[in-house]
Amino acid sequence: MTTLLNDQQIIERILSHIDNKTTDLGETVWREPVSSYLSDERFESEIAMLRRLPIPFCPSAMLPEHGGYVSRKAAGTPLVVVRGDDGLVRAFVNGCRHRGMPVAKDSASARSFVCPYHGWTYGLNGQLRHIPGQEGFPGVDLQSNGLVEVGALEKGGLIYVNQSGPVELSALESVPDFFTFEQQYFDKSEYTDEANWKLIAETTMEGYHIRSLHKKSFAPYGFDNINVVENYGPNSRITFPFRRIEKLRKIPPEARRLDGMLTSVYTLFPNVVISVLSKHTTITVFEPLSPSHTQMVIYRMINSTHDGATIGVEEVARDVDFVRAAGFDEDREAACGIQETLSSKANQYLTFGHFEKAIVHFHQNLKEYL
Repeated sequence: MTTLLNDQQIIERILSHIDNKTTDLGETVWREPVSSYLSDERFESEIAMLRRLPIPFCPSAMLPEHGGYVSRKAAGTPLVVVRGDDGLVRAFVNGCRHRGMPVAKDSASARSFVCPYHGWTYGLNGQLRHIPGQEGFPGVDLQSNGLVEVGALEKGGLIYVNQSGPVELSALESVPDFFTFEQQYFDKSEYTDEANWKLIAETTMEGYHIRSLHKKSFAPYGFDNINVVENYGPNSRITFPFRRIEKLRKIPPEARRLDGMLTSVYTLFPNVVISVLSKHTTITVFEPLSPSHTQMVIYRMINSTHDGATIGVEEVARDVDFVRAAGFDEDREAACGIQETLSSKANQYLTFGHFEKAIVHFHQNLKEYL
C-alpha cells in the first residue's frame, strides 16, 4: 500500500515546484485507441467491469437514520441502498419480485418498501413481508422472494456497492477514509453529457490544460501545470494549488494547514472522483449510458475544519458557485467537443504524455482490469 503525502510534505513539494517551475511527471507516454471511446463492445466490457468492482454509491450521510435510502441506476442497474433497523447498510436491485416495478424512488426515508403497482411489501432487510390477496399466488413463498441483494459495505463515510458479490474490506485498503460522522450532506445534482465517460473523467486528472482552457475562470486563482500527482493502487490523487498557498512561506512548517490553499482530487478507480475543495467536497460518479453519453451524479458534503469551526450553508453555496464558474462547465464542454471529433478519423489514438501521469495510470489499470 502506498502512503499518501501528509499536509507538510504536500506544501513543501508545491513550494519547490513553484520555485523551480516544475511539476510532478510520469515516465510513460500512453496512446489510447480512439475505438475505446466509440466501440459498443468496449462499452459492454466496461459495464461488466463496473458491475464486478466495489464502487462508491453515495455518502453515508444520506442515510443518517434507520430507513434512510438512496435509489438510482449504477452501471445500468436500478439499485436501492438502505440503512436497516439494525443500523447496517444493504443494497438491493430496485425491482419488485412480482412484475419488476421499482419499489423505491429518489432518496427519502421509509419503514418498508411498498411496490406502487400491486402493493407487494418488503422490509428494510429486503424480505418480502406481504402479498395482497396472497391466495391468488399459490406456491409463492415469502422467504424466497425477497428483493435481490447485492454486496454493500460502509467505510470512511462512503457506501460501496458490488453487483457481483460481497464488498471485501481488503479491496478498499488503499482507499482513505474521506468523511466523519459529524460531516453534513449538502446537496445532489445530475448532468447528462454527450461524451464518453472516460473523456469527462480525464478532465479531472491533469493540470496541463489550466492556462488554455480555464484562462478566465480558474487560471487567475491557480497555477498552470503545477501539480502533485500520487498513484496508489489503481487510484490517484492530484493536488491543484491556489496562488494563495504562497502565504504559507511565512508560517513555520509544523503550523501550516492546507485548508483553502488547494484542491485535492482523488480518482477512485474506475469511475468516481472525490474533490476536496475549500468549503465542501464533491463525490462525482461517472455513469456510462452509452459509448457517447454519460450521466454525472454529484453529491456534496460540507467540509470539516482543523479547529472544529462550523462552515455555514451560505459559505458552502458560494464555494459551489465558484467551482461551477471556475471551469466545471468548460471541462464538460471540452469532453463533448472531443467526442464529436472521434469518429472523424482525424486521430487513431489519443496521446497522454508525462504531464498526464494520472491519466496514464488510469488507462494502464483499465486495460488490466478489462
